[in-house]
Amino acid sequence: MDRSKYEKQFEANKHGWNLRTPVHLDSAMYNVEEWKKGGVSLKPVELTEVGSVEGKTVLHLLCHFGQDTLSWARLGAEVTGVDLSDEAIANARRLSDEIGVDGRFICCNVYDLPQHLDEQFDIVFCSFGVLGWLPELEPWAEIVAKYVKPGGFFYLADFHPIVWMLDEEFDFIKYPYHNAAVIETDNHGTYSDRDADIHYKEYGWNHSLSELMNSFLKQGMRIDFFNEHNYSPHNCFPKTVEGPEGQYKIKGLEDVIPLFFSIKCSKPA
Repeated sequence: MDRSKYEKQFEANKHGWNLRTPVHLDSAMYNVEEWKKGGVSLKPVELTEVGSVEGKTVLHLLCHFGQDTLSWARLGAEVTGVDLSDEAIANARRLSDEIGVDGRFICCNVYDLPQHLDEQFDIVFCSFGVLGWLPELEPWAEIVAKYVKPGGFFYLADFHPIVWMLDEEFDFIKYPYHNAAVIETDNHGTYSDRDADIHYKEYGWNHSLSELMNSFLKQGMRIDFFNEHNYSPHNCFPKTVEGPEGQYKIKGLEDVIPLFFSIKCSKPA
């Protein structure tokens, strides 16, 4: 991949995440102060599908400010988190020190990770809001596969590509399903506080499920399961209605579209 083609977009996205991070840290959605007391921020689907991490090494890519990463550590894993945002990584390290939970955090673009890290892990983990920041999936899948130990696996839970086809108010189809071109938007606020006084431009890319799966199959990975879910475990979209146990759906589209998927890919021993 010619990384230089995307330098403008990467820098803009880094700036956007630097602005978002303080807002997220203070938001009710992340509820950091309560979490500091010993909680686990991971969602039930992640805990169930990943399984026990006791005594395992976990690499968390696009880890934001490390709340989920450190939650895996609280469950017995040795964790490493990676994120583009220096503001997010600084806060991840601060939180690790503050709560007394060990975690290693690396600030870099995920495409540059081989320049910063040379080891393998039992589990490579990503969740929610990952694929849209990646302009090309095949080079990313190659990097992911590099870090999975033989006999280990990669796990991803992310919002369904159908979600990203819809306009910002979920009223009509606005964007292509496949990666047709970069999507440029001017944003105000963030998903945890839509009225936050932050303004930034961001760039994203849509990816089909076939592109995702084929990218990992080309790396010799095996798809152990692929699941589609008709709710979001995060209340981060407009016009949501809450169902049982923190399951959020889009009003008027309940049980019509999937809102997220999860996939596990293992590397043969």
